[in-house]
Amino acid sequence: MVAHAESAFPKECCGILLGKETGGARQVGAAIACRNAYEGEQKDRFQLDPKEQIAADRKAREMGVDILGFFHSHPDCDAYFSATDLKNSWPWYSNVVLSVQAGKYHHAKAFIANSDQTSADPEELVLP
Repeated sequence: MVAHAESAFPKECCGILLGKETGGARQVGAAIACRNAYEGEQKDRFQLDPKEQIAADRKAREMGVDILGFFHSHPDCDAYFSATDLKNSWPWYSNVVLSVQAGKYHHAKAFIANSDQTSADPEELVLP
């Protein structure tokens, strides 16, 4: 995730998180870097390519894991879940936001949106 976020700077990167959920705890085993398919200015927007989403779902099934969520970067700002992020989120899925400052990874936070996409709670994020 970090390498993808830094290489996409000053644009937003995006990707898909694969892993397992056991007893309410999520363990991400793989992060798949995806192309930012947003056709406008990418410094503060991203869109996952549906073809890459389908490919990630196939890979998850092959690996015997699930799609647990998504990640994207915020160039030159904090790792927060914006109103746009909330509006475009899918409830249940984890959302990792990476702050990239001056081209270098700064910090990350994880969020999970509620079922009606009116708020997002912080989610514990453990990085190796």
